[in-house]
Amino acid sequence: MEDNVSAEIDLNLGRAVRLLQKAYERQSAGDYEEAILLYKASIEACPTAEAHTYLGWTYSFLKRYDEAIEQCKIAITLDPEFGNPYNDIGSYLIHKGQIDKAIPWLEQAKKARRYEPRHFPYLNLYRVYMKLGHLDKAQRELQQALFIQQSLELQVGGSVDDDANATVN
Repeated sequence: MEDNVSAEIDLNLGRAVRLLQKAYERQSAGDYEEAILLYKASIEACPTAEAHTYLGWTYSFLKRYDEAIEQCKIAITLDPEFGNPYNDIGSYLIHKGQIDKAIPWLEQAKKARRYEPRHFPYLNLYRVYMKLGHLDKAQRELQQALFIQQSLELQVGGSVDDDANATVN
């Protein structure tokens, strides 16, 4: 009986991963509505923090920030160590003009055990502190982001590109 349950879980997870990959492809192609349907199907097959986070990310492209934040909060309940939803919530709050509320989420993203690319919350905090006029804090965040990015480049032997003017999530 236990083997049957395990096999079913494996099948559902495999289906969820395939749907997640298809959803990401549709999202990358700009077909957000189809991506949303596929992310939801992935979640129905096997809920994962990644699927909820990416569904939220897709909502953000449509400026549906409240729905995006809700999906990220669900992702956090599924995997509190996954850092992406914390950073993404911070990013969405910045887009909503709720800059002060973004700070604790971005700080939490910095602490997450499982998070790549690790320098994103630092870049977002740099932008927050610049907007708030806290130049010393902004400089510290930017220096840390650059240090992390340069360390990553040394590890992979290449360059990691970021749009310096955009909030990253």
